[in-house]
Amino acid sequence: MTTTDLPATRDPRRAAHHPKTRSGEKAISLDAIRRILRALRLAARQTQVSAGVSAAQLFVLRALEDGEAASLSDLAERTMTDRTSVSAVVDRLLVGRLVTRQRSAEDRRRAAIAITKTGRAKLKRAPLPPTALLMAGLDRLPPARLRALALGLRALSEAMGLTEGPAGMLFEDGLPDDTRRLAARRPID
Repeated sequence: MTTTDLPATRDPRRAAHHPKTRSGEKAISLDAIRRILRALRLAARQTQVSAGVSAAQLFVLRALEDGEAASLSDLAERTMTDRTSVSAVVDRLLVGRLVTRQRSAEDRRRAAIAITKTGRAKLKRAPLPPTALLMAGLDRLPPARLRALALGLRALSEAMGLTEGPAGMLFEDGLPDDTRRLAARRPID
């Protein structure tokens, strides 16, 4: 179904409130969300199988690909997430010896995260992480469409009550706090 298949009304101001229009728009939205989630889920699974790391870990490794060490704040900015989420992913990368953490030469109070040879080897055989695929799609949208999408997605997350706390990284493992928060929101049967 395309937007031209949606029922028309004589008054365009009322078209958005027409039940069949809203139903059609919901179906189009759900279909698009399902396609996007499926593609991202398959890409995450492919990442895990081919590279042996999570999609979030691979996305952070890609952010370090240029070879320059980065602070946690820099990595959070590069990955468009919050410092806490990126820190949890970096901790797992440290355990796998895919990155190193040292004191920054410029500011001894800051940690400098750098990719290791092992981390580079993972990148060579890994596909693009799902978040990079999503960002590439967003980059292809004209500015007006990207803004409309951003506003629409923010409105949807607000309507669903999902505005509290950090969003976290896509396909980030081990978020017990988020799991408890979601469980607390579920109605008791």
